[in-house]
Amino acid sequence: MDAETIAVRVAAGELRGTGEAGLGVFRGIPFARPPVGELRFAAPRPVASWEGARDAMQFGPPPPQAGFFGMDALVRASDDWLTLNVWTPDFGARLPVMVWIQGGGYGIGVSSLPEYDGACLARDGVVVVTFNYRVGVEGFGQIDGMPANRGLLDQVAALEWVRDNIHAFGGDPDQVTIFGESAGGGSVAALMAMPRAAGLFHRAIAQSVPGTFFHPALASDITAALGLPNLSEVEPRKLAEAADAVMARIGECTPRWGLAAQRAILFAPVVDGDILPATPWQALADGAGRDVDLVVGHTRDEHRLFMVIEGLLGTVTPEQAANAMETFAPQPYGHGEPEQLYELVHSDWLFRMPSLHLAESQIIGGGRAHLYELTWPGALGACHGLDVPLVFGNLAVGGPAMLIGGKPEAAELSARMREAWIGFATTGDPGWPTYDAERRLTQVFDSTSIVTPYPEDDSRQAWRDHRFDPLPLLDPTTRVVR
Repeated sequence: MDAETIAVRVAAGELRGTGEAGLGVFRGIPFARPPVGELRFAAPRPVASWEGARDAMQFGPPPPQAGFFGMDALVRASDDWLTLNVWTPDFGARLPVMVWIQGGGYGIGVSSLPEYDGACLARDGVVVVTFNYRVGVEGFGQIDGMPANRGLLDQVAALEWVRDNIHAFGGDPDQVTIFGESAGGGSVAALMAMPRAAGLFHRAIAQSVPGTFFHPALASDITAALGLPNLSEVEPRKLAEAADAVMARIGECTPRWGLAAQRAILFAPVVDGDILPATPWQALADGAGRDVDLVVGHTRDEHRLFMVIEGLLGTVTPEQAANAMETFAPQPYGHGEPEQLYELVHSDWLFRMPSLHLAESQIIGGGRAHLYELTWPGALGACHGLDVPLVFGNLAVGGPAMLIGGKPEAAELSARMREAWIGFATTGDPGWPTYDAERRLTQVFDSTSIVTPYPEDDSRQAWRDHRFDPLPLLDPTTRVVR
């Protein structure tokens, strides 16, 4: 398939992709109509058919997003944001399908980044799909008269496209695994809780699941803070810039937005009672995911990367550590220097305990869950995002490759993690036992990987009765939930 044009017919028309190093690769395939004009802030609509052959050789443009994070430079002058990409090793097979959902705090993200190139995974015998979804205000802003969680609805639309079209690429629509990290992991968890997504995937891998989901009142107040009436008439870039301006002064909003403001979180899935009826933890405990096998886990040093970004590494005072423990933790716990305690509580609140609780909720609801922790020390320890290059096998390209630190042993660990992810997508077995409340067996990925009872037991005990409820809007005078 090298250096040739490949034609494939999908429901909407014919596509032309390319052969690359033994794979068929198709980029920029539209899976829904551009969400502009009368479709702006609406649920995604099926893509219109086209005549003749359509080129699928370049990634589609990213959706509008925040320049505050430096991502706006990637946005090109096009509104065809809802596109996906496919890597396949065999058009004539019926292979497992792995659909990736990228992270980015629900405010940034694009599937064309080199760290998400699916070639390495596809060569191991799966069809890989990546896609764009609306982020920021376009995807998660709470807007009167418009559906909530439009970014999640975009993800459902992409999965519907996979169901209807992936057979043309050699994929098995009855063997679809979704996987994602950070906000992508939160999206995986949300999809497991969403009735609209039921039946569209059969297995799920949730990496570093964030515990941040919003109450509608909080999401509406954040949208109101943009100070822009008639949002549908505001140019998308201007809307993203308005969100940047709110982010720059988010500390002023702490009395109303509470923990969301303290962690500079503007966007998250909204538990609206309809599209997302309950938090993933509640929904899974009630049995929503019992028919979906789950792998879920986190890195050991989740917050280390943010410590570097925020300039806190080596500077945390005892007062800062005590305040973080009082603000975010259900009770004081842990031991060590102030920086260790500060990092511990933020790691647990943001990602580690939400991930653990997702596994526990899944088994309470009668489903199967496999738990893992990544402890291998890259350039910043086992920090947030280190699993992305290891899972994709892209150890020398893309931003997260810097987290590898050029360590040669990463290649062997990456091979083991890819084998586990692909084994799970193929058979439902990642290679280690299921998690249960008694043994709590966990796969620990390191230079020497082992299966052991969950290693972070002090954290588990401290957070065992905590509920990851939707973050509320507060009354600034009383701190009471509104």
